[in-house]
Amino acid sequence: MPGRRDPGARVSAEAAATTASRITVVGASAAGLSAVEGLRRAGYTGTLTLIGEEQHLPYDRPPLSKQLLSGVWDTDRLHLRGEDDFQALGVELKLGQPATALDTAARQVVLADGTVVGYDALVVATGTRARRLPGTESVRGVHVLRTLEDALALREDLAAKPHLAVVGGGFVGAEAAAVARRLGCEVTLLTDTAQPMGDALGDELGALLRTVHQEHGVRIETGVRVEEVLADGGRASGVRLADGRTLTADAVLVGIGARPNTEWLTGSGVPVGNGVECDATLYAGFGVWAAGDVACWLHARTGEPWRIEHRTNAAEQGLAVARNILAGPGRTVAFDPVPYVWSDQYDLKIQIYGRTRGADEVRIVEGSTAERKLVALYARNGRICAAVGINMVRALRGYRAQVAAAAPLLTGSAA
Repeated sequence: MPGRRDPGARVSAEAAATTASRITVVGASAAGLSAVEGLRRAGYTGTLTLIGEEQHLPYDRPPLSKQLLSGVWDTDRLHLRGEDDFQALGVELKLGQPATALDTAARQVVLADGTVVGYDALVVATGTRARRLPGTESVRGVHVLRTLEDALALREDLAAKPHLAVVGGGFVGAEAAAVARRLGCEVTLLTDTAQPMGDALGDELGALLRTVHQEHGVRIETGVRVEEVLADGGRASGVRLADGRTLTADAVLVGIGARPNTEWLTGSGVPVGNGVECDATLYAGFGVWAAGDVACWLHARTGEPWRIEHRTNAAEQGLAVARNILAGPGRTVAFDPVPYVWSDQYDLKIQIYGRTRGADEVRIVEGSTAERKLVALYARNGRICAAVGINMVRALRGYRAQVAAAAPLLTGSAA
């Protein structure tokens, strides 16, 4: 089936946004759930199918590296909806069956067991998978943190209070390091950036985060690259760095980013690169839309391709796709959000509106790093592109409008 083309299918989003009698959503994710609920709330009464690779009903992923990993939550609290909710919505669930191919000419999705599911409109919400270090797939004690099973396996290892080496200083790595320390584990955090979460926070706020982790006993190595995971008897025993040093560890968590799940679209004609490539309305052509971590859409105001791996964005995109599918010709709307993400580490609540990456200026406008309470504005070419708050939830909200408007960063900028 892959490889077939519908020569007339690469039409505009406006032409694709028509009444459909069969809508299929591939990806039982936060984005997929948001899409099916949005469709029903908007009055769609046709056939609606939700396909998921995992056996689980849609569940929340941010708690995997926080509440679930720490043991504060059990798995039941992760589920976003129960089976009764899907029955009430009239959604046909196909769980534990990954999509393996797409035939855009026949408008059919092929599942791993050979089942074929038709559609008039298709939503791709297949998310991402964790990147791994080469050669570590079969090494015991080497973990990634993306799925429920990943989190439970790591939690089981942490119960023995091992020396944990965390490879990667992004959201997942920093959050997991904080949880592991609170569980009594020895922790070494290894990152190729100058500071933990340096890509998201920059050097000044990253340095604050580094200090807090060190105060809690985390050993931090910055500006280093892990060359390989060492093993003894088939189990992780440490890591070798690119500078030749070796560090011992009983368990290793690899948190070096994620890859979009697009391989099943090979040969379908749907454009893929850094995810499913969409226009500003999240339309990819061929009757296909995308939402969530897998969607790479052309941002209307900046003209740049955006792909965001955050929970709030996934839910917002699912709703946006639902609205656009049902909008009708000429009524689709560009997806133009103010991205939002948060991270809880020790007694720090870090919140981000907008996109900090690419900022060429950072200015703390309320509070200070010394107080460990602050709001910082991030700007690119003189215009505000993001606002970051640390332990200043209410104050930060006042800056969201400036981020949305890309307001000029003026001397003494404030809400």
